Amino acid sequence: MTARHVLTFAQSPGRGGVERAQLRLCAGWAQAGRRVTLVLGRADDGFRPPTGVHIVELGSTDLLELRRLASVVRALAPDLIFCPGNHYTGMAALLRLRLRDACPPIVAKMSSTTSRGDHGPVLDRLHAAWLRTHGRFLDRLVCMTPATARAADRALGMGGRVHVIANPPTRPDPDAPPVLLLPGRVVLGVGRLVGQKRWDRLVDALPRLPDDVRLVLLGEGPERSTLEARARSLRVAHRVHLPGHAPCPLPAMARAALVALPSDFEGAPGVLREALSVGTPVVATDVSSAIREIVADGSQGDVVPRGDAEALLAALNRRLRPDAPRPTPVPQPGEDAVKRYLQLFDGLVAARLAPNRHPGLVPGSIALRVLTSGGTRRVMDPGTSPG
Repeated sequence: MTARHVLTFAQSPGRGGVERAQLRLCAGWAQAGRRVTLVLGRADDGFRPPTGVHIVELGSTDLLELRRLASVVRALAPDLIFCPGNHYTGMAALLRLRLRDACPPIVAKMSSTTSRGDHGPVLDRLHAAWLRTHGRFLDRLVCMTPATARAADRALGMGGRVHVIANPPTRPDPDAPPVLLLPGRVVLGVGRLVGQKRWDRLVDALPRLPDDVRLVLLGEGPERSTLEARARSLRVAHRVHLPGHAPCPLPAMARAALVALPSDFEGAPGVLREALSVGTPVVATDVSSAIREIVADGSQGDVVPRGDAEALLAALNRRLRPDAPRPTPVPQPGEDAVKRYLQLFDGLVAARLAPNRHPGLVPGSIALRVLTSGGTRRVMDPGTSPG
């Protein structure tokens, strides 16, 4: 028995690193001959679905729009559901609650640390309690490094149902629009403009860095205006560039003096792996056990305590020295990620379809709007193949 049809979901394909990795996995599963459905709150303008991946749009990027997932799952009857990250596990729990025994197996990826850096004591306890429920509605959990798998197994109560599979590597995209970097030495940040990432720490450090150093942040989000106002107040606005989301940041990383990630919390950030793969040093905060697994050697960069502004400044200055050596490129892991995920999926589906097990869902009859790889929209009968 195989997982012939995999369904996964997200608010928007350009939302962040979780969704970028999700698209790479979807493309790989489709290339392996599986039927892949990606349910989106809404596709971005100009979004090109990976070949063979069928997109169902719900009409809004509001996370609550994904409450309609249960109806979509009933209609399409996938063999397995993939939850791409922590941000979406609430929707996975709701699916299990609404579909009960008819819910297909759910595999989730642990995309963030089990200990958040932006919570106080009360929220920390509530978050820990929430994590302990995950073993009740997830069949398996995938983590990207061994250390994060050990931490997740303890925090989530998965009873050993945790697997380690790295994200598939990011590939250069010759069709992606180029990123124009400012002249001078560039400190590059890649990620959504949200509070978690703490890009303000880099803006605050900029007045104490050499005058030719520029800060470029590739991403979009609600913190844009706050960051711009902060740069103006520190009189460094001319040294800060926010060009928006970059579909392929690898060329910009290769040209940057360093890539910085001053977050309050992370999982196993692919941004660091991408930077090291093109030989660019990194500076990151020590907010996840995976950080030091990725930045395994002092020649690759610096890992500094979260919230230590002086340590961050010293690390930036050290990596920005004109004579600072660049690290030897480190290939990204995950070349076998697609194969290993499918092996996991197939094992779960085979166990579910064994004798005396519940057969799962059958297709329903609601109409869905589908965005095909050719860019055209049509109405699909969920009981038929969208191919």
